[in-house]
Amino acid sequence: MSNERKNQLTAIMTLAWQFVKRNGFTLSEALKTAWANVKLHAAMKTRIVRFYFRKVDGTIREAYGTLKADKLPETKGTGRKANDTLQTYFDTERQEYRSFKKANLYSFA
Repeated sequence: MSNERKNQLTAIMTLAWQFVKRNGFTLSEALKTAWANVKLHAAMKTRIVRFYFRKVDGTIREAYGTLKADKLPETKGTGRKANDTLQTYFDTERQEYRSFKKANLYSFA
């Protein structure tokens, strides 16, 4: 097994256990959500993706986002350290960076 594949599986299991501990997911739910997050991140690296996530108030939000380098604006450091529970993306409709809790990913197309 290649190192890249091992690293991906390690990231998925780490994220899944985080969902179990912090959000009270069952292991099955956690693994499904972790896989969806990894697939979404990979898709956003190559194109603009339509996805849905649950907002803090409980409503479902449709978003169009990307992480493709040629579509991103120039960034300046904010001084914040990375938060591993959030997925940051560039919203192509609002033309700004946004984020959502990885545990709240609903689906993506």
